[in-house]
Amino acid sequence: RKDVIMSSTKIQWHPGFAAAMNLELKEYRKDLIFEKEYNLNTKPLEIDLLIIKKEASVPIENDIGSFFRGHNILEYKSPEDSLDIDVFYKSEAYAGLYKSYGKTVNAVKADDITVSILRDSEPRKLFRYLKEQGNKISSRYRGIYYIEGNTAWFPTQIIVTKRLDKNMHIWLRSLSGRLDKNDVKNLLERVGEISDKWDKEMVGAVLAVSIEANKQAVRELAGGEHMLLETLMEIMEPQITEKLDEAQREGRKEGRKEGIQGTIKILRNFNHQESEVKGTIMEQYGLTEDEAEEYLKI
Repeated sequence: RKDVIMSSTKIQWHPGFAAAMNLELKEYRKDLIFEKEYNLNTKPLEIDLLIIKKEASVPIENDIGSFFRGHNILEYKSPEDSLDIDVFYKSEAYAGLYKSYGKTVNAVKADDITVSILRDSEPRKLFRYLKEQGNKISSRYRGIYYIEGNTAWFPTQIIVTKRLDKNMHIWLRSLSGRLDKNDVKNLLERVGEISDKWDKEMVGAVLAVSIEANKQAVRELAGGEHMLLETLMEIMEPQITEKLDEAQREGRKEGRKEGIQGTIKILRNFNHQESEVKGTIMEQYGLTEDEAEEYLKI
């Protein structure tokens, strides 16, 4: 399935990751602050996700979040990216810089910081290197590994998302290019259970990544799954609307065009007939039949 993972258009994994973590910890959202792409003083130094507990003493009964302290640095590596010792040290260094940039001296205590590094597959070479350097690697939960030793400057966990429990961590597990038809079906069925508006926006960001990375599995699922498609379109609608609103604010038509083309792409991935695709975009975007025909030719 390597050809599914590597495509001519680079998949933007990180927005999906931030949304997936938001969904993973949604029961504790009122107790947490999520800071995406948190800048460390200068733009090139950027934490993928910073999660701050509003009250450090509040426990999180979640196998990922139970590790958290007051300030939590999360580094996400997409399936195309490597996770080696240099990435490990970079993540530890980001945590050190975050600590040093406090508003006052020692404003953030070193023992109140954790580091979490996430990747789809197991970094075997990194694990081997860490063990050779005398570090201990332990695991209490499936797919989650704790690093103890001199190499880890802060409490550190490495999360192998494809080994996480399928039911408990469906959002993080869906950030992969290796999903099969049943995985996609389970994902869309779980999506259908979402009713909260904010959760739907987060789910839309995850789906945008997962569908793009698993086109073949989506196509295999398409036959006879019209209800799942309707669920998908309902969830994706806020993202499409946001693109249209942004285009209107900036006085551009390009965003509308991209939104229509994105909708066509999703429908075709589900093997819908061209007549069904045309009818959907005419209704969704208020197009005439001739306008819809032109978009279908692109």
